[in-house]
Amino acid sequence: MEKFIIEGGTQLRGTVTPSGNKNAALPMLSACLLTDAPVTLRNVPRIRDVDDMLALLASLGVQITELSAHDLVLHARDIRTTELDREICSRIRTSILFAGPMLARMGQVRLPPPGGDVIGRRRLDTHMHALRALGAEVHVNDGFDLRTDGLRGKDIFLDEASVTGTENALMAAVLAKGTTIIRNAASEPHVQDLAQMLNAMGARISGIGSNTYTIEGVDKLRGTEFEIGADYIETGSFIGLAAVTRGEILIKNAAPEHLRMVLLTFARLGVECQVRGNDVFVSSHQTLRVQNDLRDAVPTIADGIWPAFPTDLMSIALITATQCEGTVLLWEKMFEGRMFWVDKLIGMGGRVILCDPYRAVVVGPSSLRAEPAGLPSPDIRAGMALLLAALCARGQSTIGNIGQIDRGYERIEEKLKALGARIERVNA
Repeated sequence: MEKFIIEGGTQLRGTVTPSGNKNAALPMLSACLLTDAPVTLRNVPRIRDVDDMLALLASLGVQITELSAHDLVLHARDIRTTELDREICSRIRTSILFAGPMLARMGQVRLPPPGGDVIGRRRLDTHMHALRALGAEVHVNDGFDLRTDGLRGKDIFLDEASVTGTENALMAAVLAKGTTIIRNAASEPHVQDLAQMLNAMGARISGIGSNTYTIEGVDKLRGTEFEIGADYIETGSFIGLAAVTRGEILIKNAAPEHLRMVLLTFARLGVECQVRGNDVFVSSHQTLRVQNDLRDAVPTIADGIWPAFPTDLMSIALITATQCEGTVLLWEKMFEGRMFWVDKLIGMGGRVILCDPYRAVVVGPSSLRAEPAGLPSPDIRAGMALLLAALCARGQSTIGNIGQIDRGYERIEEKLKALGARIERVNA
C-alpha cells in the first residue's frame, strides 16, 4: 500500500500533457480479440486499469509486445480459453467489455463478476439485453455464461445510453450476420474512437457521433494501427487544479473539440480558459465567482450523457466550486454513490451541504484545512478531487488508498511535481 504526502498552498505553474484516454484504451484493448492479425495501439495510458486489462488478455493467450512505454502490439492469433480470470476481473469494471468480442470470435465466454469503483449500482442489464438481441444465450449465476451458435444483426433499442453497453454491442455486431442498428446509443468521444478503430479494422459502422449506429456485419476483421486521443477527463482535472491553486497551466494536446461543455461549465464557476489551437491555457488571473442564472437564481451544474457535462468531472467541479465566491447546486444524476466522499471535504473546511446521495450545495469560497491524519481515496475521481483539495489547503495532508487514483491517472505525482507541487509517494 502506498500513500501521497502533500504540502499544499503552492501556486502551480507550467506545462502538462494529458495521457491517452483511459475510457478509449480499455475497449480498444478488448477489441484486439476480434481479429487474428496484430493490432498496434499508440499513446496507451499506463495506468492500473490498463495493466489489469493486459493481464486478462495475456491470460487468454494474446501476445503483447511493447514497442515503447505507450505503444503496444497485441496479437490474438490463438485464444486458448474462453473463461476469464476471476481474480483479475474482480479488480476492474471493464472486464465486461470482453463479452462482445469473445462471443463474436469464439461463440462463448464465461465472465466472473466485474469489479471497479464503488459509486452506486452499475447495471449490466443493457449489455445482456443487447447481446441477447444479437443471438446470445445468457445464463446468470455467480457470473455470466454467454454462448451463441452465430450472432445475427438486429434493430436494437438500448434501455439506457450505456457507454460500455454500446461498446459491447458494437464489437459483437461487427462480425454478426446482416445489419444491426443500435438506437439510444452512447456517443461519448471514446465510443466514437472505438467505432473509428473498428472501421480501420474493416468494420462497416455508420452514424458515428450520433445516438444511432448502423453496422453492416463482415466476415473477418484485419489488424490496424490506431492512436488513442487525449483524455479529456484528465484535461478537466488540470483545469480544476489550476483554478483551486490559483495557478497558471498550459495543457498541451488537450483535444479541445471534446471540451465544449467542460469549458462552459468551468466558465460558470468563473474559470476562463483560452483555447490555443490544440492546447488549453488557464491563466492565474481568474475571478472565481459563480455565475448566477437569470434574476440571480442559484445555478445548477448537472451531469448527463454526452454531450452533457461528464459524470467523471463532477467531483472536480465540486472541489473547484469551494474556491469560488457564490452558491451553486451540483446534481449527480448518474451514480447514487458518487457524492459520498463529500464528508471528507467538509472535514477540511469545505462549506458543502450534502442534500441527498445525488445533490450537494456548495457555498464558497472556503479556506480549506490540511488533513495530516489521512484521507482515503474512495474511487478514481473522488481520489483526484481530494488530491486537488490537499494541494489547495495550507499545510500537510496525507491521502491513502492511492491505488484508486493510479487506476485512472498515469504517474500523476510526477506531472504535479513538474508544475511545482510538493507531493511524495511513500509506502503506507
